[in-house]
Amino acid sequence: QEQLVESGGGLVQPGGSLRLSCTVLGRYAMGWFRQAPGKERDFVAAIWGGSTIYADSVKGRFAISRDNTKNTVYLQMNSLKPEDTAVYYCAANTLNSLTTRKALYDYWGQGTQVTVSS
Repeated sequence: QEQLVESGGGLVQPGGSLRLSCTVLGRYAMGWFRQAPGKERDFVAAIWGGSTIYADSVKGRFAISRDNTKNTVYLQMNSLKPEDTAVYYCAANTLNSLTTRKALYDYWGQGTQVTVSS
């Protein structure tokens, strides 16, 4: 059983930045998702090998990366907007496919709250 642990959430003003981290022991395709109150959990970004994909709503503002020496995946979030407010989850896809489909992710972290507000 893989354990994923997110960190780095918090309160930030509109236009600000945050970097989320997710520690994972295995080498899997990794994704970030987010869930706002009363809404579905939505895809944000994913990484596998040298490839990345992003939701249209975050392209150009968010960047996913990983440091295998630290067993950590990052989500750098810039130019944050109030609509980015959500609980952010990292997830591991053991099939190692680059996908937006949350049903294909096997392991999930506990989530970290990001609030964008003045």
